[in-house]
Amino acid sequence: MAEMPEYVSIREVGPRDGLQNEEPIPTGAKVRLLDALSRTGVQRIEAVSFVHPKAIPQMADADQVWQRATRIDGVRYSALVPNTRGARRALAAGFTEIEVVVSASDTHNQRNVNRSTGESLDDIAELIDLLHGAGARAEVIIATSFGCPYEGDIEPGRVAAIVDRVVRDGADRVAFGDTTGMGTPRRVRDLLTVVRDRDPNIPVLLHFHNTRGTALANLLTALELGVTEFDASVGGLGGCPYAPGASGNLATEEAVHMLHDMGIGTGTDLDALIDAATLAEQLTARRLPSAILRAGPRTRLTPTPASI
Repeated sequence: MAEMPEYVSIREVGPRDGLQNEEPIPTGAKVRLLDALSRTGVQRIEAVSFVHPKAIPQMADADQVWQRATRIDGVRYSALVPNTRGARRALAAGFTEIEVVVSASDTHNQRNVNRSTGESLDDIAELIDLLHGAGARAEVIIATSFGCPYEGDIEPGRVAAIVDRVVRDGADRVAFGDTTGMGTPRRVRDLLTVVRDRDPNIPVLLHFHNTRGTALANLLTALELGVTEFDASVGGLGGCPYAPGASGNLATEEAVHMLHDMGIGTGTDLDALIDAATLAEQLTARRLPSAILRAGPRTRLTPTPASI
């Protein structure tokens, strides 16, 4: 087990991965949330995705959101793209950090993009070349890394083989997505052990869902194994499209609350994150699943009633 790190990097994904799985909200509301998150001290934000509006109507106004957003010095903004056309849009908008997704599960990949995993990997190799040629960095997110709602368990060796391929093709970072919340501490340990045994120096980021209540436990396990980069979504925004009614992304404020209590820095202001989560709840007009949004941090004390 590695020593606990002094600092963890959180990428806030609420404006993209969170809102993408919510009912559509107005462009101005998206800009308000993105700007509020930029002021929390978080140093990385996944801002938008450049996808076909018929596929994901929640992201149809990605260009307008990005044009209207206030960019804060010191914050690194990224965009997700599904293909070369999306990558060209992201580059034209000025993004220099771009993510693309492939599923470890063939069935899930076919359902998502109507292509096999192997076909998507061939496409991604060309996309990486395009991004590098434009001076941008490419991150490959491997969805269903810890299990697939159609196929069940995904063998760590299959995920590791995809890592080998995308690293060989030039990916700057690899992320493992727990797409439907099937990850557990055991499966996090199994996957990271296999991947790190093949190459201990691969830059890795983990993206956990809290669908079955294991997100913080998974994060802690990954910390113990030396991972220091994670995704999280303000308020727990987002959902699991294959588990209706289930909560989705790990809430940013829950992750930061735990990390700060462990003495691990994140650079973020927890109170500002809770304010942003409150705003997200107002903008989406639904109760968000974050426990810290409900109860507040453990340092928030209950006033003592006055004596009569």
